[in-house]
Amino acid sequence: MATSRTAVSASAVTDSLHRTLVWLDVRLGLLFAVGVPLVLLVWAMVRRQQAITRLLGLYWTVASLQLIALLLLVGRQAVGYAVVFVAQLLIAAVLWFWVDLNEELQDLPPWRALPLTVRIWRWCLTIQSLAGAALASTALACMGGQAALGSARCLVWQQPPQLFNAWIDHALDFIIGGDWNPTLAAVAGYLGLLGYAVGLLQWLLVRLPKQGRLAGEF
Repeated sequence: MATSRTAVSASAVTDSLHRTLVWLDVRLGLLFAVGVPLVLLVWAMVRRQQAITRLLGLYWTVASLQLIALLLLVGRQAVGYAVVFVAQLLIAAVLWFWVDLNEELQDLPPWRALPLTVRIWRWCLTIQSLAGAALASTALACMGGQAALGSARCLVWQQPPQLFNAWIDHALDFIIGGDWNPTLAAVAGYLGLLGYAVGLLQWLLVRLPKQGRLAGEF
């Protein structure tokens, strides 16, 4: 009996720690993956820093996969867990992939506020994305069926998307009186995923063999 209670207590502590880490990842993601790059994009456009603007444009193109993952999780689609994992890895990759942009960024005066902030942001987001991917890998087991989806560790991944869903629902109801539900979110998520996959395949099969790691006028 004592052993059973100890096991239950240890499981509760583990689940609590996991929930804390998931919410920490969400908050850090909002900061480094949404808030800071938005500010940097506006800042770079005002300063007419083309290399930084292009890097951030490419970043937002890749990072849109996170929104797709969010929609899929709102729609309670198991594939959303895999999309979250892949999105984190792609974000970490896109920050450093482009050789020409890396060279242009290195040529910018490091003591100026904008280039310095971009350098700090790239490292912070890289670390956060890789840590987020490691955390998201623990949710891949949630793709194992309805029983897995109902576990405590999988349900905690549903909490942030459901808050997002409630916010969208209230916003649409206030603006146009429309109704937003998980089914619509799932449909939007799958359409977005299809478009993203087509764009990624086009880049892999056409642009990458032709241009390699050069962003060019991408």
